[in-house]
Amino acid sequence: MFPTVSHFIEYLFGVQIPLPFNTFGVFVALAFVAGYWAFTEELKRKEAQGLLHPIKKTIEIGKPATMSEMISNGIFGFLIGYKLVYALINYQLFVNDAQTVLLSLKGNLLGGLFFAGLFIYWDYKEKGKHQLPQPKKVVVTEHPYQLMGHLIVWAAVWGFLGAKVFDNLEHWDTFVQDPIGGLLSFSGLTFYGGLICGGAAVIIIARKNGIKPLHMLDVGSPGMMLAYCVGRIGCQLSGDGDWGIVNTNPKPVSWLPDWLWASTYPHNVANEGVPIPGCVGRFCNELPLPVYPTPVYEVIVCFILFLILWRLRTYIKVPGMMFGIYLMFNGTERFFIEMIRVNTKYNVAGIQFTQAELISSVLFITGLAFVLYTYKNREKLASY
Repeated sequence: MFPTVSHFIEYLFGVQIPLPFNTFGVFVALAFVAGYWAFTEELKRKEAQGLLHPIKKTIEIGKPATMSEMISNGIFGFLIGYKLVYALINYQLFVNDAQTVLLSLKGNLLGGLFFAGLFIYWDYKEKGKHQLPQPKKVVVTEHPYQLMGHLIVWAAVWGFLGAKVFDNLEHWDTFVQDPIGGLLSFSGLTFYGGLICGGAAVIIIARKNGIKPLHMLDVGSPGMMLAYCVGRIGCQLSGDGDWGIVNTNPKPVSWLPDWLWASTYPHNVANEGVPIPGCVGRFCNELPLPVYPTPVYEVIVCFILFLILWRLRTYIKVPGMMFGIYLMFNGTERFFIEMIRVNTKYNVAGIQFTQAELISSVLFITGLAFVLYTYKNREKLASY
């Protein structure tokens, strides 16, 4: 496993370069990049088809920098400088435990003040370059795809919060022992929490900018599947604990690589299992028994499902149907993978199930309802 990017580089090139990036975090970022690309392509395609339309906005130009803008820029600059300079001065600590450095109250006061002044000066000079004797209002055209920068930020913020809340609900016993640590930790993220909360934020913002909910849901369907696929690569490479149950069965075919059938996840970032003999430092554990590498299976399946959705998008004309198919694909894939994944189980009336099994079942039923509804009302929705 490669808990950090440095481990991955050392494996490929035999060179140890201390970098403060964990592998999982890098692939989460790449997942957003993949989603951004797919969303943007779909927004452009739907606008070209006349299903989405640019909107007119009135903005005021030529104003000098206001006091509130300079204060907000100063605060933002201070936070960056306060942490950045401290991290650079204590670089080895930052490499070894970036999360603690970023989330602690420790920082460099002079660095914070310097960057605060720099950001205030930058805002003042930039606004001064375009300042007019008399500010005026102009009408600008904003295309749907130009919203993506705004959408991706709020999707990330609310997606992260949702993923943390759902994860802590799933691991309630651990959460009540350390609620602050559970909320602030970068580890432990539940996909469905991120999907629901991040998706809700995107829909609200899109609707405020003239994009109807059903079209936005269709736009996001292939992109969400692709983003999930990319994110699962990070889960596998880092060994974040999202693996399967013990698998001591012999390989069904001899040519199948061992890591594709069963893995002990050595040097996993979750630090679970037993110590690795001779290993010194962090990430020196591996599982005592091999388990199913479920993230690999999800990467393969979800990429295939993305290709199917990407192909279907040009044929489906009824708004909302694409999203319904996505929900059915997503629910089915996750439900069956849960059968061989390690997860907390709930017990209700003698029936055991995981949080993901419950939500995936609800998503499949919801997706089926979407497909049936949109098909039944296809003529009505044709002018949606």
